[in-house]
Amino acid sequence: MTTTTTAHGVPARGGGAAAAPGDEPAAPPGSRTEGASPQPASPPAGPLDVEAVRSDFPILQQERAGHRLVYLDSASSSQHPRQVLETMDRYYLTTHANVHRGVYAIAEEATREYEEARHHVGRFIGAPKPASEVVFTKNATEALNLVANSYGRRRLPDGKAVVLTEMEHHANLVPWLMLAEERGVELRYLPITDEFQLDLSDLDRLTDGAGIVAVTAMSNVLGTLNDLGPIVEAAHANGAIVVCDASQLVPHRAVDVARLGVDFFAFTGHKMLGPTGVGVLWGREELLEDMPPFLGGGEMIRDVRLDGFTPNELPWKFEAGTQPIAEAIGLGAAVSYLEAVGMDRITEHETQLTAFTFETLRAEHGDDVRFFGPEPDPRLRGGAISIGYRNIHSHDLAQILDAEGICVRAGHHCAKPLMRHLAVPATARASLYLYNDEEDVRALSAGLTKAKEMFG
Repeated sequence: MTTTTTAHGVPARGGGAAAAPGDEPAAPPGSRTEGASPQPASPPAGPLDVEAVRSDFPILQQERAGHRLVYLDSASSSQHPRQVLETMDRYYLTTHANVHRGVYAIAEEATREYEEARHHVGRFIGAPKPASEVVFTKNATEALNLVANSYGRRRLPDGKAVVLTEMEHHANLVPWLMLAEERGVELRYLPITDEFQLDLSDLDRLTDGAGIVAVTAMSNVLGTLNDLGPIVEAAHANGAIVVCDASQLVPHRAVDVARLGVDFFAFTGHKMLGPTGVGVLWGREELLEDMPPFLGGGEMIRDVRLDGFTPNELPWKFEAGTQPIAEAIGLGAAVSYLEAVGMDRITEHETQLTAFTFETLRAEHGDDVRFFGPEPDPRLRGGAISIGYRNIHSHDLAQILDAEGICVRAGHHCAKPLMRHLAVPATARASLYLYNDEEDVRALSAGLTKAKEMFG
């Protein structure tokens, strides 16, 4: 199949995630293959061409109620470029079969594409051993539950505490609350400063006697970029492992899990231009090897007897049943797209646009707008911007903006303890991504003015 490219160098079909049929045989069930994924395209130099990027997203070409669609909710779920959609369509039209099972040609091809996607995603995050350390899950929530259940329930020593933070998404909070309820595990929390940063002044005491430290890399509400270095150092010095929820980090920043030093790293496909229904857990091989399976059934076994079973090797012992095959392949295509655009270019674009958003809303709305999150410093925050506007409830605000074709998230953002800390029931959140630009911010500001006029 011939591959063409768009104006900004992104593969126009296939996403670079799958090789041509027949290049190499798929590994048989239970075997290990490295899966030679394609090398990333070199991104073009210079600023991001937002118009070229936006042209790849069919949904952004439409209008709503006479207004162009302004999508500012990527922290909840991003949109999909046609390269991802076409890759998944191609798979279903030409290749679909269950993986690791059939010996016929399309089953072998499906297996190969699935395993190549694993290797591709692993390389994207700097996994030292993608073939064994990258586990496909349903989403980041399932990935974090896997760690809480398989490691927390079975490998966390008695008497050891779990350290969390007050800014966690429920996905990295509720599984540990469940563990505490079941096993009586002590939960401790890193607090938040008035500047919306984690307060690390008591870090040594909080990690003393801990077995697990679970922390978000970037807050989905505040946009806060957490400095993981001191947390990892303190945790490891006290014999604890570090579990990182990176759902908001991976779509926006170049990542190297080996350099971060964390032990488990969870993220989801649908926030990084990939499909829903697929997430990723990366874990250090020796930890994953020592953990029991999370779910039981087909594929995760090497042998089954009436008196017991033998689990499969990594990573398949954590992938019970039929996996989200098309979704994993689609995620590989999303990674190809992000690599072709360039993660550094995406970060720089979002940094400038975040600063522009703060400047514009402050200049046009003054004290009417309240920001929940750090100032627009790229060392401190990403592009998830939570606000309160006058005394207008966030749900009312979101409905008014929707009438103008503007999509923002309103609510507690699956972070109710954080809302209680902020002393608000909810916020309105505008989250920026590679396909947003200054015109989107101006539309948001005009929408806020419309809300002010309506509510007086």
